[in-house]
Amino acid sequence: MSPSRQVDVVVVGASAGGVHALRQLVSDLPAGLDAGVFIVLHTLPSAESLLPQVLNTVSSIPAVQAADGTLFETGRIYVAPPDRHLLFQDGTVRVIRGPKENRHRPSIDVLFRSAAMAHGANVLGVLLSGSDDDGSAGLMSIKHRGGLTIVQNPSDAAYPHMPQNALRTVGPDFILPIAEIGPLIKNLVEGENQNSSEAGMSELENNPAGHEEVPPQDTNSIGVPSAFTCPDCSGTLWELQDGELLRYRCRVGHAYSSDSMIDAQSDAVERALWSAVRTLEESASICRRIASKTTILQRELNQKAEERQEHARVIRKLLLEGTA
Repeated sequence: MSPSRQVDVVVVGASAGGVHALRQLVSDLPAGLDAGVFIVLHTLPSAESLLPQVLNTVSSIPAVQAADGTLFETGRIYVAPPDRHLLFQDGTVRVIRGPKENRHRPSIDVLFRSAAMAHGANVLGVLLSGSDDDGSAGLMSIKHRGGLTIVQNPSDAAYPHMPQNALRTVGPDFILPIAEIGPLIKNLVEGENQNSSEAGMSELENNPAGHEEVPPQDTNSIGVPSAFTCPDCSGTLWELQDGELLRYRCRVGHAYSSDSMIDAQSDAVERALWSAVRTLEESASICRRIASKTTILQRELNQKAEERQEHARVIRKLLLEGTA
């Protein structure tokens, strides 16, 4: 890597507690910053994003909601819209609705990974407060391509889990309280990137929005086929391991960190149990209805109805008590 390369793309990810951290960060960035700043904040898919307006009340750099197909400018902040991935592709900024990653759309990993592929050592990745582990795999991609990484100090974060996971699995270049991250970004943009490590990345991993079909002969390059199925589409999951970082990805593009995979499976278990409650209660009702209209096997049908109703009662109680 040439020592003259500098940071010209800053990608920032945040989740729970992230609005306060983002306000602090952008308030410390100078007007005319010679880099584009791209932000993913986990939001509800149906919510209107007011983050650009919120940031503009404290920022010297104009913040806008990112639009698909634009060429980014330095000295601007681009915010991912709700329910859309923000990424770099073919020299432009893309805003695409694709498969969720880590159960999120927009996903921090999608932004970070695509920035690493598109801009290599010129990328600075920043991970802030959050309650899950989205962003760790993306930070690893940035490190592999020679970029720099910053993680908010967990003791300084409103929700420390996301920074803690990154510290455990990635080993970032800088671990700082939020008040020191903005000034460091300024210095890194104005100075030289001395990080010289660079590694390859699967081209299939650079299909974050899942808008292209994966050829059958290329599926094994995603990773090692696992015995598990995708919680979203029931397709085969491939397992990817990078050091301590374990991830899963399916053919169409759904991707999960280890934590989000466990959460997704827990949700699937809950859905299956509620489905069992519904089926048992419907079966009990059918038995009672048939028993009420005929004297044949009436006693046995009523007994079956009671048994199935009791089974449904037990499962419902487990679900309502949160012990399932």
